[in-house]
Amino acid sequence: MVSKKNAPHFGHENPHTHSQSVEAAVTGPSKATAETILASKGHDVIAVRPTDSIHRVTEVMKEHGIGSVVVKDQNGHMVGILTERDIVRGFADEPDNTFDETAGDLMTTKVVTASPDTPLLELLHRMTEGRFRHIPVLDGDHIAGMISIGDVVKFRLRELEYETLKLKQMIVG
Repeated sequence: MVSKKNAPHFGHENPHTHSQSVEAAVTGPSKATAETILASKGHDVIAVRPTDSIHRVTEVMKEHGIGSVVVKDQNGHMVGILTERDIVRGFADEPDNTFDETAGDLMTTKVVTASPDTPLLELLHRMTEGRFRHIPVLDGDHIAGMISIGDVVKFRLRELEYETLKLKQMIVG
């Protein structure tokens, strides 16, 4: 075993230069925000009215292939969110009457939201802690978009693939 005292010395405490270090090649925590994700997926938001029947809401969700809708009042202001989970709970509570209920009856009114500058990792944290899969992005009073947990995971996987490619390029030269 070579002791540190007898180890070869190349004039640096750290034998790796900064440009050769793994830390320099990996970007670290994602700097992406809600707006970064919306810029790649789009800002479209599907909305229903509080008076729309659950039957109508499920048709809208099926038509658009989505798992949640924003509920807006007659002035276009968000008053809630209605998700597949809310509808399933409705069926568990009132199996015979759920289709006759309205979006206003089953929607979640205390909606956790994000702003366009909310960091990606904060989005993940809010969704994980709150145990929900969709988060509306508000820019002031305007709904700028809707982000799902799938959108966040997909974006982060693309970032990790890019980081892996950069590391491979660094190793190969």
